[in-house]
Amino acid sequence: MNITYTPHPTFLLSRLKHGLPAIFALQALCLMGCHESPTAKQEAPPPIVQGQQLRFAPNHPQLALLSISAATAAPSLSVELPAKLVWNESQTQRIYASFAGRVSSIHADIGQSVAVGQALAHLASPEFGIAQADTAKAQADLRVTQQALARQKELFEAGIIARKELDSAEADATRASAEAARALARTKLYGGASTSGINQQLTLASTIRGIVVERNLNPGQELRPDQSGVGVPPLFTVSDPSSLWVQIDARESDIGSLKPGSPFEIAVPSLGGQVFQATVQAAGDFIDPATRTIKVRGLIANPKRLLKAEMLVTARITRQMPSGSVMVPAGAALLYGAKHQVFVQSAAHTFEPREVELAHEGAKNVIISKGLKAGEAVVSDNTLLLARLWRLSQDTPSPQGDKK
Repeated sequence: MNITYTPHPTFLLSRLKHGLPAIFALQALCLMGCHESPTAKQEAPPPIVQGQQLRFAPNHPQLALLSISAATAAPSLSVELPAKLVWNESQTQRIYASFAGRVSSIHADIGQSVAVGQALAHLASPEFGIAQADTAKAQADLRVTQQALARQKELFEAGIIARKELDSAEADATRASAEAARALARTKLYGGASTSGINQQLTLASTIRGIVVERNLNPGQELRPDQSGVGVPPLFTVSDPSSLWVQIDARESDIGSLKPGSPFEIAVPSLGGQVFQATVQAAGDFIDPATRTIKVRGLIANPKRLLKAEMLVTARITRQMPSGSVMVPAGAALLYGAKHQVFVQSAAHTFEPREVELAHEGAKNVIISKGLKAGEAVVSDNTLLLARLWRLSQDTPSPQGDKK
């Protein structure tokens, strides 16, 4: 290993005083003063601004940082939207207690198939017993008025009473008949029957054919009518899971592709991305102010019952793009103020900013509807570098930029 020793100037002066030959001391001082300073690294010259263009030198180092992509035609686009599966409400019934009472027996459980009118549970309800008593009173009054009407007819035919008395008896019988019918219809509506008497047994029955998908009551549980409504789970939910509804949160730009009758696909991540076909049934007429989305409802067949309510799925729709639309990488479009901008390569090493209109913004690609044509090359990576250079040139234009 070579070691270079350079004596200190004070040491050399002291040696001169002690007789060191002057020629050697002067040579050492010259060697110390003749070290060359390192050459300063020259910065690359800025690009030349001519009109609306940025021109780089052919070997400019910043050119290696830019990626160029060609705009391609975009006739249609597959759009993915968040969605959720729910029960088909046209084939679903939620059952609550109409009268206060206590659960005396339960006859159905989750997963059990039920028929129309089948009893799901019975409640011991004194309130329902009052309704049954009203029905019994109304029927008794009806029998009395009908007997009185029969006697009045016999007397009228015998000429004993006047027509006015017969008309009054007929009116009483009509009123009694209407009241008996009303009371009987009420008890039947809430699970009673004309032959059941006053047993205070309220029947919770299903009015549709389906499967019990939810049960929220236990034996001996006390129930009240006010324990129902929004936010309160039903005692039973009966539904037909052979078909489900799809609730989609659509953006304003996608509503044109989700008209009633339009087909779309459903991808289910929990089933390995399996795809199912669905159809749009209805779309909302207002935009949710919180999420800025529109509610769209679809219908999907579920004969094998692979799909479950409350599953989170992805709805895929095909959106037709405006004529002349092109697709470029997402990194090519920059938001400048309230408008979007791309940098087009107009010639070799030459770029110009151009204002464009976006029809769709995706994670990887964007669709441009105006301002760019298919085949034109745009900067798709490090676009912010060009934007910074362009804005600096607008703030402090170089002398070369004044030459046309």
